[in-house]
Amino acid sequence: MKKHITKTLAIVFSLYLIIVLNACQTSPASTSMHRPAGGPEDVHYARQLWQALQEKQLVGEQARTSKPFFGGAKPHGMILEVMAQNLMLNKHTGFVIVKKNYNGDQVSVANVERDRKRYLSSITVMYQREAGYDPDNQNWFWVKYQPDGQLFEKNTPMGRFLMAGKIMKGKTPEQNGGCIYCHRSAGGGDYIFYPNIHNPNIGNKNQTH
Repeated sequence: MKKHITKTLAIVFSLYLIIVLNACQTSPASTSMHRPAGGPEDVHYARQLWQALQEKQLVGEQARTSKPFFGGAKPHGMILEVMAQNLMLNKHTGFVIVKKNYNGDQVSVANVERDRKRYLSSITVMYQREAGYDPDNQNWFWVKYQPDGQLFEKNTPMGRFLMAGKIMKGKTPEQNGGCIYCHRSAGGGDYIFYPNIHNPNIGNKNQTH
């Protein structure tokens, strides 16, 4: 009975994420949105971040692994693998969440475990930068990497940009899009959807998200 309840809760949580993440695809887009991401400083920082992630074996050929699970919603993978920890970059220690997105024909948890490289389509990372970087949104830096560490590009009404920085912060909270728009809907105010991931840098909470 207990196993059945646990399985049911897992299914409900997965469906919740699918609904929320699909909503992110129709976030307020915005011709009125300024350019909050993809600038030279963002790109440089993203490259430094990738190197730090490699050194801690969170990405790259020598990356550690965790248990993949069903995700099922764009913009992330059908199968996901998530790791989180503190990470030092430029003398700043911030919390990082690394989400590996697996897609493709016959993708499944079992097939990903057998051949991660075949199904890995992207790696999305949120890294909590120093105070003052983006206080409106918990100072998160967002980036979407290709499996080899190159940055993805995105088309917007303002043109193409590399996906690193405040994706996509609007001039006002109502004009936010992309990662920020989606993750603001996570409970608890920490922009983290998964209840088993706790950011140790923001104090203890009775319930994490």
